[in-house]
Amino acid sequence: PDFTVIGIPGLKLNPSVDGTRSSTGIVLNFADRTAVIANSLYGGEIKKSIFTVLNFLLTFEDVLPMHCSANVGKKGDAALFFGLSGTGKTTLSADPKRLLIGDDEHGWSSNGVFNFEGGCYAKVIRLSAENEPEIYETTRRFGTILENVIFDPVSRHIDLDDDMITENTRASYPIDFIPNVVQDGYTTSHPKNIIFLTCDASGVMPPIARLNPKQAQYHFISGYTSKIAGTEIGLGIEPQITFSACFGAPFMVRRPAEYANMLKERMLKHKANVWLVNTGWVGGKFGVGKRISIRHTRNLLNAALDGKLNKVKFRKDKLFGFEVPLSCPEVPEDVLEPSNSWGNKKEYWQRYDALAARFIENFKLFAKDCTDEVINAGPKRLKK
Repeated sequence: PDFTVIGIPGLKLNPSVDGTRSSTGIVLNFADRTAVIANSLYGGEIKKSIFTVLNFLLTFEDVLPMHCSANVGKKGDAALFFGLSGTGKTTLSADPKRLLIGDDEHGWSSNGVFNFEGGCYAKVIRLSAENEPEIYETTRRFGTILENVIFDPVSRHIDLDDDMITENTRASYPIDFIPNVVQDGYTTSHPKNIIFLTCDASGVMPPIARLNPKQAQYHFISGYTSKIAGTEIGLGIEPQITFSACFGAPFMVRRPAEYANMLKERMLKHKANVWLVNTGWVGGKFGVGKRISIRHTRNLLNAALDGKLNKVKFRKDKLFGFEVPLSCPEVPEDVLEPSNSWGNKKEYWQRYDALAARFIENFKLFAKDCTDEVINAGPKRLKK
């Protein structure tokens, strides 16, 4: 085999002897082409180990490896959806109006976009037949592997709302369980739209914004979101602000700026639009406001993918400098201006400024590998 994965869930490592951070270890040896997964029953470690391998090796073949979902429209217009767990990557890319190329891991070559996997590994906690009909249906089909999902041993009925074991409940299923998929797993067309998904628990970011190429590099390297309970050990109920470079830092072997440059080259060559889409909170931070309606998010995405947002007027964001549409079909205009949903405007701007400060501080880790243009594409603090 090209690479061998050895899973040893019963083996606990000794950090003082084995040089690991905990008793769990995912160890890759490129020279021996072997991966060892110790003290973990989480199925995701298997796929992410090989994803990490491909994130290194494919770059030698001028392929950009990406932690993203991908789909394609009827006109051959491909779209990429970058985002960490809990941002809606799987849900939003499974669109009844578009063909799904893949769910999580892709490569972008000179010939187009291709899927690494033959299936999907979807998060299913509180999955809804109304909001995610395609994915919900897979949980009722023979052949789907459910992980950490509670079921009644007598009736065999599953409970997708039960988080007794963990919020990180999963379903593994063949990609053709989704009714509208690209059977070959690739498209020869290049992306016309690139979506960066973030879950802003601060409740201050707009629901959608258009990025220029330098801003796209900045936000791709930043990889901002909020960690949602369930996928992180030791995380409480309240989300935590986090930055994960390239929207998948643990799996990226090279420096983030190298992947960002590869993305920029392809973006410019194929004239792709880049959108930052917030699927987080509005009307206040977590615990005060509420999660953005998935219906609004889908309508915003559809407008972006269909080119309708190219016909509307935009405003320049005061802190981040990106462009925010002033209107969108089937979306209330108030939704596009997040400060409108806050009762206390002063608190809104304080929190927005605090988020900008977190971005600036985080980017210092990557500044030495970036041009001044990319560094300056980040947010600016409020003037005192």
